Amino acid sequence: MEKYKIIYSTIEKKKDAKRIAKILIKERLAACVNIFKINSIYRWKGKIIESEEYAFIIKTKNSLVNKVMKRIKELHPYEIPCIICFNIEKGYDKFLNWIDKELALEKITLNNK
Repeated sequence: MEKYKIIYSTIEKKKDAKRIAKILIKERLAACVNIFKINSIYRWKGKIIESEEYAFIIKTKNSLVNKVMKRIKELHPYEIPCIICFNIEKGYDKFLNWIDKELALEKITLNNK
C-alpha cells in the first residue's frame, strides 16, 4: 500500500473550501491543500446541472485517509460530497519528506490536548 495519498473533493463556495482546508491543516490531517475554481457538469436528482465549484486537493498520508474523509464529511455542506482518494506512487523525495515532517507532528499535537 502506498504511503502518501491525495484526496480530491469539490464544493460550491471558496470560503467553505478554505475553511475545510484550514481545519485539516490545523488538525494535522493534511500537509497541504490546493484550491482552484472549476466548472462542473453532472446529473443530480434527474437534472443535468452546470455549475462553478471549487476543487480542493489534499496531500496526506495513508494512515490519515479515513480521518480526513470523515472530517470532510462532517464539515461539508453537500448531501453527497465528492471525496475520492488517489495513491501518490512517486514524488520528489524532499516534498514527501516534508509531508512526513508536517504530519508527524499530528501525534504530538493530539497528545498535548
